[in-house]
Amino acid sequence: MSLEIPIFPLRNVLFPGGLLPLKIFEQRYLDMTKTCIRDASPFGVCLLREGAEVGAPAVPYPTGCTAVIREWDMPHLGLFHLLCRGESMFRIAEHWAARNGLLYALVELQDASPPRPLTAPYRPLAELLAKIIDKVGTDNFPSPVRLDDADWVACRLAEVLPLEVEFKQRMLELRDPQARLERLRTFLQGRSVAV
Repeated sequence: MSLEIPIFPLRNVLFPGGLLPLKIFEQRYLDMTKTCIRDASPFGVCLLREGAEVGAPAVPYPTGCTAVIREWDMPHLGLFHLLCRGESMFRIAEHWAARNGLLYALVELQDASPPRPLTAPYRPLAELLAKIIDKVGTDNFPSPVRLDDADWVACRLAEVLPLEVEFKQRMLELRDPQARLERLRTFLQGRSVAV
């Protein structure tokens, strides 16, 4: 399915189901936020390929994730605090900048993978994630916790582990949960983490 949405390029990767807190203060993104709240509409989050989060329009990676605003607060004029949730992966078919510098894109939404059970070789990854959840608290993770779902475990680990953003982007672009888990297991074993 095709959809035209505003794009928020960040130095961060959003995964489906993931939580993303944002502070919005630049005028073009304040306008975007007001529209998304008013219309209950999504925006797209893409990793920056070139440019910066503020200033001139940036060049995004072509694969991103739609975000919906779940909670918002305006502590004072000109500042929004948002809590967003990742929804659907997409690929950008074309993008352009509006006069105010806000990027828009025609995106092709990708169907969500059906839930797949976590297989035995990857259970240590779920155990590692469970320890992380116990340490930082369940409020920092999307509910419900699904440690038996291969994709949920892979996405949550990719969000919380100290990975370079380009590695996270490659994880997002992988469609197969098993491939995501294998990439994470290889990464952790390379750093002598027992998994």
